[in-house]
Amino acid sequence: MYPKSIEKLIESFKMLPGVGNKSAERYALLMLEKSEEEIESFANALISAKQNVKPCKICGNYTENDICDICNDNSRDKETICVVQSAKDVIAMEKTKEYHGMYHVLNGLISSVKGIMPQDLNLDTLYNRLDNVKEVIIATSPTLEGETTAMYLANVLKNKNLKVTRIAHGLQMGSHVDYVDELSLIKAMENRKEL
Repeated sequence: MYPKSIEKLIESFKMLPGVGNKSAERYALLMLEKSEEEIESFANALISAKQNVKPCKICGNYTENDICDICNDNSRDKETICVVQSAKDVIAMEKTKEYHGMYHVLNGLISSVKGIMPQDLNLDTLYNRLDNVKEVIIATSPTLEGETTAMYLANVLKNKNLKVTRIAHGLQMGSHVDYVDELSLIKAMENRKEL
């Protein structure tokens, strides 16, 4: 239907999460309407990000330097580490402007189905950071893999001289109880708090 170069562009866009045939087709055709300068700028931004962004040597967050801005920020609470699955989770947490501690990016979750075991995660650097830490907050998603990883970390860290907590899970703001799945309701009941 399309020339091969457009087909190849459509296939490239389909690599992105949540982009199906129609969206990929729309993106490809939109790109053809852009000027050559805009396309070059877009392509250069992709190449630059791929070449320059790397994991922070301390926490694993995205950075263009050896150490990320968060780890370099002396105003942050160095006694608290929030453990997350990926750098995208750091960005999500930072958008809330509520958490002022440090982070640690695991770069995955334990999943026997996918063959991802604890040794495949970024855990050694976490263990090396615990000397002056008072609390580790486990902020993995409430999925089977997220819960498995949280339980594993809680078990490994229980003999350390620190507090290990888990972010609360339950009902979303604006949701209706009768539409919520059973697991979310169970978690909401388990994580209830006094008013």
